[in-house]
Amino acid sequence: MKILFLHGWTSKPGGVKPIYLASHGHEVINPALPDEDFAAAARIAQAEYDRERPAVIVGSSRGGAVAMNVRAGGTPLVLLCPAWKNWGKARAVKPGTMILHSEQDDVIPIADSRELLRVSGLPESALIVVGTDHRLADPEPLQAMLAAVERTSPH
Repeated sequence: MKILFLHGWTSKPGGVKPIYLASHGHEVINPALPDEDFAAAARIAQAEYDRERPAVIVGSSRGGAVAMNVRAGGTPLVLLCPAWKNWGKARAVKPGTMILHSEQDDVIPIADSRELLRVSGLPESALIVVGTDHRLADPEPLQAMLAAVERTSPH
């Protein structure tokens, strides 16, 4: 399955999470997103989406905010500790979106993801509480991310 993976702030392509998805047989498009210019990051993500037409968009932290600002029709989103209150204009997500977040996240409060569920009208089951920190790069959250991606995709 083709996945557009949008990395977080001060992160870069080729991190643990996109490599994990690729190691499980998925084709991962992982563009470099500039930290200093959210609008440019959103334009890059939009261009990649338009060119590649992925089955799923995964956004991590700031990349989650970028994902929320991509015009992607019915393409499902999997958001990892999305920093939607910090960047971008989108304030809700589409039906079918899955959110992974840790109770111990000390960067983006899990309350932000619970609020995003509420304002978007998503069921509680759309929030997967997993991991021990913001990065979600340990085995349990990586497995949960893979399961969410494979569950949301219509392919």
